[in-house]
Amino acid sequence: MKNILILVCLILFICTQTQAQTFTDSNLPIVVINIDGNGGIPDEPRAFGTMKIIRSLNGKRNFLSDLTNPDSVLKIDYNGRVGIETRGSSSQALQKKQYNLTTYLADNVSKNNVRLLDMPKENDWILSGMAFDPSFIRDYLSFTLSRNIGEYAPRSVYCELVVNGEYRGLYMLVEKIKVDDNRVDIIKMDALDITLPDLSGGYITKSDKIAGQDVVAWTMPSYIGSTNFTHSSPKPSEITSQQHQYIFSIFSQLAATTQSNNISLTDGYPSVIDVPSFINFMLVNELAANIDAYQFSTYFHKDKNAKLRAGPLWDINLSYGNDLFLWGLDRSKTYTWQFNNGDNTGARFWLDLFNNSTYKCYLAKRWNSLTQSGQPLNLVTVKALIDATVAKISEAAARDQAKWNFERGGWLTSLDLPTQIAGIKSFLDARTTWMTTNLGSFSACSNVTLPPLVISRINYNPGTSTSFPNSSEQEFIEIVNNGNTVVNLTGVYFSGTGFVYRFPAGATVPAQGVLQLANQREIFTQVYGHSPYDVFTRSLNNDNQKLTLADGFGNVIDEVNYSDQAPWPDADGNGSYLKLTDADLDNNVGANWIASSEPIGSTITGIEEVNAFMVQVYPNPVENIVRIRSNELMSSVQLHDIHGRVLETIPANRNALEHNMGQYPSGVYLLKLTINGRLVVRKVVKK
Repeated sequence: MKNILILVCLILFICTQTQAQTFTDSNLPIVVINIDGNGGIPDEPRAFGTMKIIRSLNGKRNFLSDLTNPDSVLKIDYNGRVGIETRGSSSQALQKKQYNLTTYLADNVSKNNVRLLDMPKENDWILSGMAFDPSFIRDYLSFTLSRNIGEYAPRSVYCELVVNGEYRGLYMLVEKIKVDDNRVDIIKMDALDITLPDLSGGYITKSDKIAGQDVVAWTMPSYIGSTNFTHSSPKPSEITSQQHQYIFSIFSQLAATTQSNNISLTDGYPSVIDVPSFINFMLVNELAANIDAYQFSTYFHKDKNAKLRAGPLWDINLSYGNDLFLWGLDRSKTYTWQFNNGDNTGARFWLDLFNNSTYKCYLAKRWNSLTQSGQPLNLVTVKALIDATVAKISEAAARDQAKWNFERGGWLTSLDLPTQIAGIKSFLDARTTWMTTNLGSFSACSNVTLPPLVISRINYNPGTSTSFPNSSEQEFIEIVNNGNTVVNLTGVYFSGTGFVYRFPAGATVPAQGVLQLANQREIFTQVYGHSPYDVFTRSLNNDNQKLTLADGFGNVIDEVNYSDQAPWPDADGNGSYLKLTDADLDNNVGANWIASSEPIGSTITGIEEVNAFMVQVYPNPVENIVRIRSNELMSSVQLHDIHGRVLETIPANRNALEHNMGQYPSGVYLLKLTINGRLVVRKVVKK
């Protein structure tokens, strides 16, 4: 099918006439690329050349003549080496190409991490020609909406491109999806990460067409056909068998728990996925009626010790009523869900999630919140964003259309920008009404009782000393139960990215009790005189960071966005930590905190001493013999499958045992242990 589409593209565009035009200046940044020897840009291998980006710092126009004007040095945003190649699948047949771009040092070998057009430093970029989108805004709009509702989506800046002296049209310079603190903020794995906890992340996985270096990692059934999944990070050529099996097991758990409607915080789908990220991903894709959503260009990511998250968003060009009309396709409609549209439905877990009454309730609740006046998905807000974007690109869009002459190419009958934008706005009017009606009531999840947990101390940059030269190793946060009853912490976790911690099933904190989570257990004990409750994953940011404590469905229990800037107290590298002056105050207000260096007490026993983290299950993944050790007597041990069915009751009444799992097929299993009256659950992966 792909070859047929490319052939059709070639036939349609082979005779397309392009118009020579003189391009001298723009209100947008101008990207100028010159390939060594005035050569072309192949699919692969990449070609090398130089790139300059002209951008006025005062908002004035940018001129090509600024390249040689000695008075315009400050207007050159980048001046250096690049490697470049064409990219895409069906878009390869278009005359207006898309490009992968890497910034290099002068040796053409060492990658050069740089800021381009105020985007965070990196070396991998994409020049998107916005293929098959005559409005030029669909990707930009959806990426922006995703970021506006709190999820990372690739940053993108409009520009005009000149290659080897030829004007190439309106483009977007876009961040490539990859592991990076400022992009997909997860730990980067290597080939040595083959045992837990290092085996648990981070991963970027996607369901997509298989092209280029991609290979099918596994296939999952859809309600119509099937969906291919591939590894994005680690790359298919680099991922180990243990890593492959682990991430596949996570998707298998997701499929099994959604199919069985298992909403348990211990072993149901809320224990597998970050529910808010899946909801946000669905809402932006559904608002756009993105026909590729769920089946193609659908990314997932998972950090070490964290839940699986949906996103980032990618490739939203066939959306908001747009499709491949040349081939008789017209699937982006205002009146259907894209996970149930009779075509690209994606893996079954998407529809299974929607059909779960609890998940759908939270989906409707989030939609209602985001569409209120002043909120990111409110129609007035979205249309204002569209108008601002169109005002920015109108001039360049006219040049682009004159260059590529889409009308002669036979793409659509109405390609002028005002008609396109009016159509998108009309589509949004109908789509918003339909989604509101069909998502229905959210009353069942509108008044969730949340535990009175409060983030009360944050040591984000403790500083260094001769005895403790590493600041991050001394980091900690403190949580207080600001209530008069015991709080069950099952399912409670920190949502979002960059800071990872999940409380184990059965963990509790007493009334008015406090607990500390540390970066390093041993260092914390040496510095502060007692053991922490437990250890978190990753490190706290030294500038600012949002810490969101949530229940298993993502309901926000407490949220603090601390900062090293006023009005927040100065606790940045000087031996002090942030201390909330009163647990009844709003802890998201800097004035309610002080910088303190007083000793830190502990009013509850660390989790190390109450068993949950003194249970060792190894090796994990296991091939045959699994070993279980506990610091206290295990009164009962049961092996369950992922659906919760009891497979075996293992003789216990001891502190250590071995059990042969050789007879079981590969997959994820649950060990449920009773220790001193407490239930401890451990996952074990069978190779």
